[in-house]
Amino acid sequence: MTKPIRLISGFLTVGVWTLLSKVLGFVRDVLIAATLGSGPAAQAILVAFALPNMFRRFFAEGAFNTAFVPLFSKKIESGEGAENFASEAFSALASIVILLTLVAQVFMPVLVLAMASGFVGDERFDLTVDFGRIAFPYILFISLAALLSGVLNAMGRFAVAAAAPVLLNIILIGAIFLALELNADVARAIIWAIPFAGIAQMMMLWFAARSAGIRIIPRRPRLSPEMKRLAIIAAPAALAGGVVQINLLVGRQVASYFDGAIAWLSYADRLYQLPLGVVGIAIGVVLLPDLSRKLRAKDTLGGTNSLNRAAEFSLILTLPAAVAFMVIPLPLVSVLFERGAFSATDASATARAVAIYGAGLPAFVLAKVVSPIYFARENTRKPFHFALISMLVNVTLAIGLTPWFGYLAAAIGTSVAAWIMLAQLVTGSLKYEGVAIDHRLKRAFPRIILACIIMGLVVFFAANGLGTYLETPTIRYAALALLVVLATAIYLLALLGLGATRISDIKRVLRR
Repeated sequence: MTKPIRLISGFLTVGVWTLLSKVLGFVRDVLIAATLGSGPAAQAILVAFALPNMFRRFFAEGAFNTAFVPLFSKKIESGEGAENFASEAFSALASIVILLTLVAQVFMPVLVLAMASGFVGDERFDLTVDFGRIAFPYILFISLAALLSGVLNAMGRFAVAAAAPVLLNIILIGAIFLALELNADVARAIIWAIPFAGIAQMMMLWFAARSAGIRIIPRRPRLSPEMKRLAIIAAPAALAGGVVQINLLVGRQVASYFDGAIAWLSYADRLYQLPLGVVGIAIGVVLLPDLSRKLRAKDTLGGTNSLNRAAEFSLILTLPAAVAFMVIPLPLVSVLFERGAFSATDASATARAVAIYGAGLPAFVLAKVVSPIYFARENTRKPFHFALISMLVNVTLAIGLTPWFGYLAAAIGTSVAAWIMLAQLVTGSLKYEGVAIDHRLKRAFPRIILACIIMGLVVFFAANGLGTYLETPTIRYAALALLVVLATAIYLLALLGLGATRISDIKRVLRR
């Protein structure tokens, strides 16, 4: 088995589990939409759950793991005290997040005001403060789970780490059904299930790391030379993570002034997160430790090959999804979400956001390919500078375009900023040795684009032909399934016919 196939095998392992997690997360949000619609309780849940997730990405999956994974990977490679380093990092992260959780409990009204000032003066504000205090401790358990995932990923054990988010969605879906069965408050059942799901994820990953030979024992945190180095590398990444969260914060603030818009943007986000999560997360999780190992071994050619195959794999999977979101957003949203408390008006508003997010999807995913070029070299400063510029673009567009585009200005700002970020990452990465587009990717790229155009045209006319069936409650699911199967078949035939990929490559990957 060649190295590129091994790398793609890792992408697929993470991708399949992430797909299951995203599908279950999608089911969870469909259930929330059906039971709570876009009303006050739904909006309060979405903002309250966004609070720990925002800080999680800032502390754990963002800054901390960005710095931790390359350092831990190198220790694994050299056999230099990896277990001790992981235990020290675990204790340091736990101390920071416990302190943050205590502060957040006291200042929760301020946090909600910062997240959604449009809630002030109505029932949504007090409800979100209450829900926020219940949900926020989730950050402690999920941050530690993220570090444990980094340990497993650095050791090449991707399956359990990728499976952990599945547990969250199973618990939340179970809470919804239990509340419905007992005729209880669905919103409160969801909120209380969140911290318990975090505990379950953390314990699952702790035992997996122990089975892998890394026994992490919490200890009194101390500022050792290794922790100082970790902090120095993590600091710029933390600032960059803060910039990303400001982008999201601005979007929620804009949406909070439009009744129902927070729910519309959140449901649209859930839909485009399916391909973004499956491809983007898989790429980031597998590529960073792979590049870190290759840099230590001075394998420049191997690093170049890994980057190009990651980009090729990302384009093949992401571009058709982006085209589908832009060409048929309303059929997708209406069939998947429109039921119960989620009305046709909600579906139409959500579909418009889906189309805009779809335009930014390739940039979001390709940024996951390019970012490890910097992180593997322990360079977190440049991505921070790039993130600052993209943040300014996002804020300017999200606020400046609101009078003309309303809540959609937030989606426009997000997608444009993603392309600006990608352009900066690509331009800045070209100075590094081994960063170049190889012949295979140059040949495949225009063919993938053409295959997507062919698929998009076929799907557009097919959706128009199936219009009545896509709107008929009893058969709309079958009609959408037929549309998806048709799109997939046309795209694969176009890829093979144009020579963008080969059957032998597909077979080799699938065999893994």
